[in-house]
Amino acid sequence: MAYELPPLAYPFNALEPHIDARTMEIHHDKHHAGYVAKANAALAGTAWADRPVEEVIANLADVPEQSRTAVRNNAGGHANHSLFWSVMGPGKGGAPMGDLAGAIDSAFGSLDAFREQFAAAAAGRFGSGWAWLVVRDGSLAICSTANQDNPLMGEAIAGCSGRPILGLDVWEHAYYLTYQNRRPDYIAAWWNVIDWDQVARNYAG
Repeated sequence: MAYELPPLAYPFNALEPHIDARTMEIHHDKHHAGYVAKANAALAGTAWADRPVEEVIANLADVPEQSRTAVRNNAGGHANHSLFWSVMGPGKGGAPMGDLAGAIDSAFGSLDAFREQFAAAAAGRFGSGWAWLVVRDGSLAICSTANQDNPLMGEAIAGCSGRPILGLDVWEHAYYLTYQNRRPDYIAAWWNVIDWDQVARNYAG
């Protein structure tokens, strides 16, 4: 079955003032929708057309070579954005609790240390890409990817591996209307909209 654009669980303006409504509308309805359409076109007629997007991007080497780059870019974009929308929400922010909080403390020393390292990965990604919190070998790790690569693609392809449970889009289209070239300001604001309950569910698997 062809991929579909997942609806947002909240209105476009729900994340204001941290992420503006117009950015959310363009980002979801134009950018993400474009990735969905192009992923469907690239996979049409292949054995991968009806597979979950996470399975497809985790097995890129098995995707027909003539469509592999388009699948990498667009199925990756679909997977990345689907996670991105789900780990944000109105009235969120704060701090993680329970097992996730313990895992963050164990891996990074403290929530503040995690935030500092994650923000550095996001701000330091040259050009377009993502910063990720992943589960790798039973513990948490931070890494970043270029373009629409995803940690499920593996170290050899994405330069970053693991099961992503939190991702931050640092493509300019994610923040430019409000923040222009001030990516660090966007990253700082984003902590106010993270849905840590959803991230904890992602962590639990």
